Amino acid sequence: MKKSIPFSYVIITGFMLFALFFGAGNLIFPALLGQQSGSNVLTANLGFIITGVGLPLLGILAFAISGKNDLQDLASRAHPIFGYAFTIILYLSIGPLFAMPRTGTVSYEIGVQPFLSGDSGAWPLIIYSIVFFGLTCFFSLKPAKIVEVVGKYLTPALLVVIAILIVTVLVNPIGSPQEATEAYSSNAFFKGFQEGYLTMDTLAAFVFGIIVINSVKNIGIKDRKSILGFTWKAAVIAAVLLALIYTSLSYLGATSVAGIGQLDNGGSVLAGVSDFYYGSAGNILLGLIVFGACLTTSIGLVTACSSYFSRLLPNVSYNVLAVVLSVFSAVIANAGLSNIITFSVPVLTIIYPLAIVLIFLTFLHDVIGGSRAVYLTSLLFTFAVSLMEGLNAAGIPIPGVQQFLTENLPMYTLGLGWLLPAIAGAIIGYVIYLATKPSKTEFNKANAR
Repeated sequence: MKKSIPFSYVIITGFMLFALFFGAGNLIFPALLGQQSGSNVLTANLGFIITGVGLPLLGILAFAISGKNDLQDLASRAHPIFGYAFTIILYLSIGPLFAMPRTGTVSYEIGVQPFLSGDSGAWPLIIYSIVFFGLTCFFSLKPAKIVEVVGKYLTPALLVVIAILIVTVLVNPIGSPQEATEAYSSNAFFKGFQEGYLTMDTLAAFVFGIIVINSVKNIGIKDRKSILGFTWKAAVIAAVLLALIYTSLSYLGATSVAGIGQLDNGGSVLAGVSDFYYGSAGNILLGLIVFGACLTTSIGLVTACSSYFSRLLPNVSYNVLAVVLSVFSAVIANAGLSNIITFSVPVLTIIYPLAIVLIFLTFLHDVIGGSRAVYLTSLLFTFAVSLMEGLNAAGIPIPGVQQFLTENLPMYTLGLGWLLPAIAGAIIGYVIYLATKPSKTEFNKANAR
């Protein structure tokens, strides 16, 4: 008899998934987008939601559909070497190099630093990093409890605190949206689309999808169709919550310029709005929002990264890796938010298109006959362009190549130059697949031997 899944567990898992996704960047980037896009906020927000909500949703579903146990198995459909390289780089990006340290730094700069007087030096951040990642490590050492801890307790508390600020803004906005800045005056949709990269959620979807699938397996559900149905429902709950909050934060930013001026980062926007409405109490409220959002994401990332690297390094236990990653993240966090973001942008520009293409190829897996040629050529063509975009973002463009791509490759200046090469690569790969595919007669003869 097929075991049914309680709907309450679906809701709890959906809340957990939302909390895992909703971290540092998910708070600061929509608010800044709203300020800068001004009267074009709806268009820019739509682009942001596609990469910040739509693609992560598809990533989780793609993973569930694939039936694979981890990202490495999925990425190895292109080639085992690609599977190893892509998975390791992705885990390092959303783990100890960028995303995990960012959770600690953002929560410090927004939730703690405003209460410090003058130049307080390096020690407050050092102490905060130790405490923050100490808590992260504590919860991460009990991975079986992550659904209960995050889904039942931390997420509802986080939603209540966020709702207080958002409802206040919706009922009594500071002002009306101002004229868009130069970056959003034209092509606001594509600018918003690129800003969604910075959340890293599409990359994290491959990782958090494993947590969701394992959570349903832990209650005895093994049927693939039931797992997919459960994953779909939980992912939609998380996606709806994310879309509503992103839209609200974008609106918050767009209506705030009249009262607090044009600021240079989303953390300052949130702090300014909170102070405008609530004064010092608003800073405390904002601190609670940021701390809750960042802590839940940090727990999920340490849990996922430790699980993967413990399989990659069988002689090193999960607990040891959880401690090492937490300590390493605490150290990197002290580099400061601006430096972490600066170093992350080129890497994300290179690997994000690869993740997007991998998602869509997974959905088309049966259509393309599971052909390795399709995966490999499409991803190779994508990488050729995204690498150039990444070098450009890092400030080390290859002059002749960059000029050629800018002048001849459609959508290159919009950050989507990889799209047509990805499609062309898939088509070429499929032609190769058809040309080398054995006929039914040859196939039957081979199997008869």
